[in-house]
Amino acid sequence: MSELNATLDLPLGLIAPAAARKAVRHLLIGWELSDPVWLDDAELVVSELVTNAVRYGGGCIALSLQAHEGQVLVQAADGSSVIPRDRGPHADGGGGYGLRVIESCGESWGVEDFHGGKQVWVRLRPCPRPGD
Repeated sequence: MSELNATLDLPLGLIAPAAARKAVRHLLIGWELSDPVWLDDAELVVSELVTNAVRYGGGCIALSLQAHEGQVLVQAADGSSVIPRDRGPHADGGGGYGLRVIESCGESWGVEDFHGGKQVWVRLRPCPRPGD
């Protein structure tokens, strides 16, 4: 399989995470990465990245995916240069688990400077092939 690439410009606001999940699921299935459990994990990572970009990032949100040999890299760029950190769960139940979710569903993650903001990337675990 050759390398596959996609970039999505997401709507600002509360609809962005749902739009991203739906688009990414269809995209990955189209790329023949269709293990249902793996897809659920990929959607969860995308949702966390986009939700954090909406809540804390500011500016436009760009989501990109690269796939090669069942390995997928997901990147979310936003307008803030503030580096994400594990803040622990919020006392009011309002979140705080994002990085833990990303760490549990991905092989690795990191942050890079990106056009005055940042880009958070997550390398997902390889997608299982039928029969694995």
